[in-house]
Amino acid sequence: MRTHGRNRRIFQSFASAQRWQNADWYAANPTTALQTSSRWGGVVEGIDRFDPLFFQISPREAALIDPQQRLFLEVAWEALEDAGYAAERLAQQPIGVFVGCSNNGYYRRIESSLEASDYGAGIGNQNAIIANRLSFLLNLRGPSMLVDTMCSSSLVAVHLACQSIRQGDCSGAIVGGVNL
Repeated sequence: MRTHGRNRRIFQSFASAQRWQNADWYAANPTTALQTSSRWGGVVEGIDRFDPLFFQISPREAALIDPQQRLFLEVAWEALEDAGYAAERLAQQPIGVFVGCSNNGYYRRIESSLEASDYGAGIGNQNAIIANRLSFLLNLRGPSMLVDTMCSSSLVAVHLACQSIRQGDCSGAIVGGVNL
């Protein structure tokens, strides 16, 4: 097995000017409406580092898909490796994939630079495809769904996965959440 994405690290830092201007959103008083009282944020470094061919995605399509899809594929693969599961042994098994995700703003960032031939951007920016990409990659036969309940999406995904296993809809599940 190959390890992907482990060169990323999460660290706390001042919000990057590339993401937003602190002066536009920061207020020292925590009761100020529509402002934040923190200048700090969790930053995922290296989100642009992705091995698309390993995940059977063309480099062109990978450049257009929401980084949340890329990140979920990598982290799910790493979780399977860490747990000692070989992807080929999961193929055609009744394993479900349940993903909590409610945020999607990447398409708005790339929309103005898209060309008519950029058909992959449509699918690549639908949150619902996150679970399906992993199910397809691993050739799984269980339920595959995205859960969007806003703040409780990942928790509800765990609940639905447990329920699905108890009901016999799948024998196991890959469950997670992503929010970038």
